[in-house]
Amino acid sequence: MLVLTRKSEESVIVGSTIEVKVLQIRGDQVSLGFSAPKDISVHRKEVYDALQQENIEAVNRSSQDLERIKLSLGKQLFRNRATNGNRHAAAPLATEDQ
Repeated sequence: MLVLTRKSEESVIVGSTIEVKVLQIRGDQVSLGFSAPKDISVHRKEVYDALQQENIEAVNRSSQDLERIKLSLGKQLFRNRATNGNRHAAAPLATEDQ
């Protein structure tokens, strides 16, 4: 980890497009200003961690939902084939010899 000391109104440049500026120091709190391109997200760490956790949970829910859908569709397809005498089964492919 790079550690820098900055005074109020001093900045640090990250890469070539992000500026972090110390705006104010009051007691044990430091106010920072961030200048970055619009496609760069800037979050407090606790907010970022919460977003990551929500994304992980959403993926897990989506995976579980997908498995339930696949299972349901598989059962429905099996019932349809049994009911319709398997008439939707794929026909053999014709070959040049036929």
